[in-house]
Amino acid sequence: MEQKKKYGHSSYGYNTNESDNGFFIREAYKTLRTNLQFTMAATGDKACIITSYEPNAGKTVTSANTAITMAQTGAKVLLIDADMRNATQHKIFKCENKTGLSELLSGLADINNDSLIKFDVKPNLDLLTAGPIPPNPSELLGMDSMRKYLDVFKQHYDYIFIDCPPIGVVTDGLTLVKFVPNVVVIVRERQTSTEDVARTLESIETIGGKVMGAIMTDVSGDDNLISGKRYGKYGKYGKYGKYGKYGYGYGYGSKPAQSQNPAKETAVKTNNNS
Repeated sequence: MEQKKKYGHSSYGYNTNESDNGFFIREAYKTLRTNLQFTMAATGDKACIITSYEPNAGKTVTSANTAITMAQTGAKVLLIDADMRNATQHKIFKCENKTGLSELLSGLADINNDSLIKFDVKPNLDLLTAGPIPPNPSELLGMDSMRKYLDVFKQHYDYIFIDCPPIGVVTDGLTLVKFVPNVVVIVRERQTSTEDVARTLESIETIGGKVMGAIMTDVSGDDNLISGKRYGKYGKYGKYGKYGKYGYGYGYGSKPAQSQNPAKETAVKTNNNS
């Protein structure tokens, strides 16, 4: 992993460096960053899963912005797109997805492959994309090789954030909890029910996971909510341009792309809205 291939910095709907995105949004992410720093230090684990109960809750954009905000402290951060059924992080950071997590876990790519890690997609932030859609995402994430690679990454990074699929739809994220017990749950106002939240917490805690907190997205425009007078209101989503709205381009359980050479297979195209 010594050799680093530099990629140009890109921007997307919400960028924590841009002043026109609102003071409250930037401050909300800084508050989240501080909370994560203390909580993760207490657990002694550098890695954290970010997931939701259902699709379209905002976990992907939240994962990206959380990683960016943490990298702004000067910490070395790795963002992993583990949503192999609906890869999106490579679209946000505008880089290729021909090689990624799926090929690494399948043994089709080496960890020292120059094209595996997308270095410096933002200052101090590297990205491991999801890679081509495999036929068995849940099984791959549960393999001992996933634990092994996470241990390697922890030697090189201060923080690792993992964008996982919705746990109410597929088991992929829960499979990964045995290796990464720290979990942040994304809850979308007017969409995620209290029953969904209860199911999420029970599912994670039953298998030994630790829910570090919840982030509510797409909240109302009430300034009292944005300022934090109600727990969990970290900002407004759904209004930030290209990546502000969320929608999965294909249903979970869709068939993976077919190729005569799986090692060079490219991912199924999805909508740009995630």
